[in-house]
Amino acid sequence: MKRVGILGLAHGHVYAVAGEWNKNPAAYGAQAVAYWDKDDARCAEADKKLPGLTRYESPEALLAGGVDAVLITSETAYHAELVKLAAKAGKDIILYKPMALTLSEADEIVKAVEDYGVRFTMAWQMRCDEQNIKMRKLCKSGELGKVCLFRRRHGLSVHKWEGFENTWHNAPQMNRDIFADDSAHPINLMQWYFGMPESVMCEMSTMVNPKVPNDNGVALFKYANGLIAEIALCFTTCAADPTTEIYLTEGSVIQRYGDAPGTKLKHGENGLKWYKWGKDDWTDSGIPSPDSQPDRLRAQAGPLAGFLNGGAPVCSAQEGRDSLRLVLACYLSAREGRRVSVYDDRIYEI
Repeated sequence: MKRVGILGLAHGHVYAVAGEWNKNPAAYGAQAVAYWDKDDARCAEADKKLPGLTRYESPEALLAGGVDAVLITSETAYHAELVKLAAKAGKDIILYKPMALTLSEADEIVKAVEDYGVRFTMAWQMRCDEQNIKMRKLCKSGELGKVCLFRRRHGLSVHKWEGFENTWHNAPQMNRDIFADDSAHPINLMQWYFGMPESVMCEMSTMVNPKVPNDNGVALFKYANGLIAEIALCFTTCAADPTTEIYLTEGSVIQRYGDAPGTKLKHGENGLKWYKWGKDDWTDSGIPSPDSQPDRLRAQAGPLAGFLNGGAPVCSAQEGRDSLRLVLACYLSAREGRRVSVYDDRIYEI
């Protein structure tokens, strides 16, 4: 049984993952047993949602308290510091997205993981979604030909969340903004499907509340083979239906209900289908769409527990750094008003 300590309770997704483990620790081979956070209100919430965990007064005390691994779900600003402490202590590490505020901090995380030789994974819910996994296989297998265009819509309804503008998610020193925080999801998915692109052109806008900057944006990534990938981010989405479109030389792939706004209303059981040239109709994947966003979050529990028990990482430290590079390249492009290389050294200034 892997004993897991939680470092930071800022990201609410921690309750989906750790809560799922603690419902049946024997089945998962993992159990959250301790936590640290400097915020008393969050600690009180954890005592209700994850009863029985030991609270520690510092990260160092938790790391010395007999845990085998840590789940880091603090504010983004503390990720590098906490990873370095956990790596020095020789603990397995699960880090929530985004990896860090800056590319320099991401470099520090990668260096700590490599220097101390610890096992590390990023936690990415989209990489644990069965429909997303199937779409990746369709793209890589060649059975539908060459991928020409990839489109992923991703959204939230933060403009309807009371008090959201006052949370740490919108504090530049803690998390940058909502674009940095949540664009990381579909950008990492794109990277997982196709690898690293060469360039990006991005526009961002603040449409509703100036205290929630960059609540809308579109990024166009271009690959060396000509593939264009569009990531459309709308964090002022009330409800949605389509999520992913993939157009290939021998077919097409369509996914619906693949994010929180897509599952808000009553929706179909299976949201993924594809067409192959020469066929008379779509092929239904037969993979059920999650009933809700919390269901999608809980689906991470199995793969992350598998990692803790010797399985492959969901996403390596190096991949996580590359995802951050792509997110920050979007800011550089928006600032410059033009297409930029994702390897432009000025990304370190963002």
